Amino acid sequence: MAETNPSLAHLLRVLDLKRTGTDQFDGVTEQDEGRLFGGIVLGQTIIAAGRTVERGTIHSMHGYFLRAGRPAKPIAYRVERIRDGRNFTGRRVSAYQDGSDMIFEASFSYTSEEEGFSYQEPMPRAVGPEGQPEWWQTIAPGPDQQRERVRRQWTNPIEIRSGEEGGSRRPIEERLPHRAVWGRPVGELPDDPNVHAAAIAYFSDSGMVATVATVFGMWQPGGATASLDHSIWWHHAPRFDDWLLYSTDSPVARAARGLTWGSMYTRDGVRVVSVAQEGLFRRPAVKP
Repeated sequence: MAETNPSLAHLLRVLDLKRTGTDQFDGVTEQDEGRLFGGIVLGQTIIAAGRTVERGTIHSMHGYFLRAGRPAKPIAYRVERIRDGRNFTGRRVSAYQDGSDMIFEASFSYTSEEEGFSYQEPMPRAVGPEGQPEWWQTIAPGPDQQRERVRRQWTNPIEIRSGEEGGSRRPIEERLPHRAVWGRPVGELPDDPNVHAAAIAYFSDSGMVATVATVFGMWQPGGATASLDHSIWWHHAPRFDDWLLYSTDSPVARAARGLTWGSMYTRDGVRVVSVAQEGLFRRPAVKP
């Protein structure tokens, strides 16, 4: 058996929550510095909710990032069983650090597959992932030291490649913020739909803020960007075995907040996931 990629092994470890009581779980981040990545919290919350559901698959989640998480601290997850119906199941999950500090809260819905009408917007045009640069290369012009810093920042269990020729950073006068990337796990995931859903959620938080921030060059020290809320809809049972095209667009921003829509497509054009997120964007203070 091939050795698991270290980045993917890390993700699978942090998704392996420890049960501490009835509908209660603990998670660790194995992140020692920097701001806690929201994708870890999204993924762990999905695992916590999913472990209390016996029927159906996840089709939606709606969450709020309430406080900045501390990377070296464990996270406690508490699940509330909102509904166990014939067709739909509902859960609410709250995530805490240091006992009483709630950092994230989300609602989840699960359902069984049923017949109905079907349609979708066509997949946007994109360059295939083969031969395309990793996405960090398209946003990291400048000295080698700067490129290396950004490369380390974007090393993660999801391989992310540009879906556009020449990258997606264009002046706001030419186009509202847009991003198109391909993503896939750097190795094989366990055959567990909860893990696939969690990995998709992890991927979904990799770039929503960046869609806006890269256009305005907001990676400089002193600025502030953060996810405020995050919603995901799974239109098909979650599977993350191959490349998914992740196309994101920001239609509006005001008062230091920007809204971004996202959609994920399989290589043959099936829309499998939709995402929405509002992010915080504060420019670095101008020194007198």
